[in-house]
Amino acid sequence: MIKLDFAIKTGSPLKILCLGAHSDDIEIGCGGTILRLLSEYDDVEVRWVVFGSSGQRDNEAVESANKFLEAAHKKAIIVKNFKDGFFPYNGAEIKKYFEELKKSISPDVIFTHYQYDLHQDHRLISELTWNTYRDHLILEYEIMKYDSDLGNPNFFVTLDQSICRRKIELILASFKSQAQHQWFSEDAFLALLRLRGVQINSPENYAEGFYCRKVRV
Repeated sequence: MIKLDFAIKTGSPLKILCLGAHSDDIEIGCGGTILRLLSEYDDVEVRWVVFGSSGQRDNEAVESANKFLEAAHKKAIIVKNFKDGFFPYNGAEIKKYFEELKKSISPDVIFTHYQYDLHQDHRLISELTWNTYRDHLILEYEIMKYDSDLGNPNFFVTLDQSICRRKIELILASFKSQAQHQWFSEDAFLALLRLRGVQINSPENYAEGFYCRKVRV
């Protein structure tokens, strides 16, 4: 097992781009990793983009992002209103926004959806991430759901229990609109974190899993 660090040049901020199709995707997929990075690096800049949100979920998205990014040196939270479930049919407009995004930020690491996620909105965001950013470290996160599309991640970020608990606490407190869903529960979120911790033999028992197609060291 080889350990890698998010090494950056002295005096340069760690620039992170988080991309999520819906208002809770980033938090569920990589919220623990974001909290860990913010605890370990003093100078972190985060661009946080939610592509599909409306009504109550707009406020939830901003509230949650602000809580997760409380320790960020600099942050930009962007909530777009592309129609949930229709991303492939609005692909040209979403692609246009990605082109605008590329001109405004060149991140050190990008968090986006898993390429084989069975939700069509998730897949499109993943595809356009790779179309747009061809020379960047891209980590694809996973979203647990009814579709049974969890795979076998090849990149893991270990997390201690306090970060896991904080991640779950923030998600449950921020997204009241999702409380009625069977999957939206503390034990479900913690179970996946524990499973990935077992898979990577995490010394802290927990981990978030990612898919990394290319990495250069």
